[in-house]
Amino acid sequence: MSRFVDRVTIHVAAGDGGHGCASVHREKFKPLGGPDGGNGGKGGDVRLVVDRGVHTLLDFHYRPNARAANGKPGKGSLRNGAAGEDLVLAVPDGTVVLTPDGEVLADLVGEGTTFVAAAGGRGGLGNAALASKARKAPGFALLGEPGEELDLVLELKSVADVGLVGFPSAGKSSLVSVLSAARPKIADYPFTTLVPNLGVVTAGDTVFTMADVPGLIPGASEGRGLGLDFLRHIERCAVLVHVVDCATLEPGRDPVSDVDALETELAQYTPALQTEQGGVDLGSRPRMVVLNKVDVPEARELAELVRPDLEARGWPVFEVSTATREGLRELSYAMAAEVERYRAQLPPPEPARVVVRPTAVDRGDFTIEPDPEVEDAFVVRGEKPERWVRQTDFNNDEAVGYLADRLAKLGVEEALAKHGARAGSQVTIGTMTFDWEPSTPAGVAGVMGRRGTDLRIDQSNRTSASERKAAKKARRSSLDEFGRYVEEDEEE
Repeated sequence: MSRFVDRVTIHVAAGDGGHGCASVHREKFKPLGGPDGGNGGKGGDVRLVVDRGVHTLLDFHYRPNARAANGKPGKGSLRNGAAGEDLVLAVPDGTVVLTPDGEVLADLVGEGTTFVAAAGGRGGLGNAALASKARKAPGFALLGEPGEELDLVLELKSVADVGLVGFPSAGKSSLVSVLSAARPKIADYPFTTLVPNLGVVTAGDTVFTMADVPGLIPGASEGRGLGLDFLRHIERCAVLVHVVDCATLEPGRDPVSDVDALETELAQYTPALQTEQGGVDLGSRPRMVVLNKVDVPEARELAELVRPDLEARGWPVFEVSTATREGLRELSYAMAAEVERYRAQLPPPEPARVVVRPTAVDRGDFTIEPDPEVEDAFVVRGEKPERWVRQTDFNNDEAVGYLADRLAKLGVEEALAKHGARAGSQVTIGTMTFDWEPSTPAGVAGVMGRRGTDLRIDQSNRTSASERKAAKKARRSSLDEFGRYVEEDEEE
């Protein structure tokens, strides 16, 4: 048996961008063919798309982790890497996307509406794209950026035209079953429905949806019972219908007090959606009252007794019986008239749209502040510096020198000096910490060393090719005629 799930927390991760390629064109009789490394491909996005064929968030309940494909790395001969494939997640109509803190990011209503939940990382540039007059054949390429990774909360707010509210066992599920083709579980003992039931009703030329909202009891707006979990499903309803059990034998209950108790809960409930997002105050919605189970003689007498009090509030009142189907035709046409009136007030429908989260414009601004954990240390924050650090291969000295040039041109070194940074001060940018050397001249890339090196940066302890060749020659000269090593200070 399938489960109805209307709230889940998912973890989405976009694909990482592919690394750029550092390659030099090699061809016979053309030893200096120039750089030809291609760019890396962009990582795939994670997108949420409304699909009318999906009615629950159950799939996300069992598979809460979603990850898009990574971009492919670039290759030689100016071949760019392929972009990672986007991951498309189908969600029901009426899904609201929130942060774990409750901030609404998107309200997905309408077939095909799309929300980019996580953007894929940019691909790194190959050395062909990095070539300049100063660096004619760069021996490095930029790394691809990691994709966005975050937690999201998905809430389903059913897109129903008519919302049925009432105490448990008032007959809401029975009303849905006789007015539509829906077949919710109904029993002859007191119980409450555990999931909302939706049905499609046809009255004349009007077709509308009806939702049974379960679990409403006094205190529901404060979290008592199941009401707070399911009140969200009536936020979009055009009309709210009170279904009252006139045959109840519980002491202290009568139709008027039941309606007053639920009206109090509706007035205290604060919709998560604001007016501009399709939600309004529930207290302003049109009301109807259905006095149910009038096939019982005592219930009919009670309905006739309380009907004048309810009509005095300006609400249409209907006496019905789901068992004998008495009064159901008049009720369905009255609901259809309210729905048509509501639809006439709505603005023209908009075409399916792509919803993206706005991001700050990358203007290159940065800030420098003292490191709170280390004395005489500084932290540089900014979109460009942090992105450049993520793109740098710190195993390549030339790539590090290129990063130093970019930071200097942006004004980071000058700003650090103004903040009191001295030689050897720790500087943190993103996830990397450096020992700042103000004497490192930026922008003098015309004095270049071998590919992959930078003369301005201390060389590593790695053995160079010329050193390995000299060592090999020395070993050969130390062998005697039998292939054995001979010590240089060995006496004859």
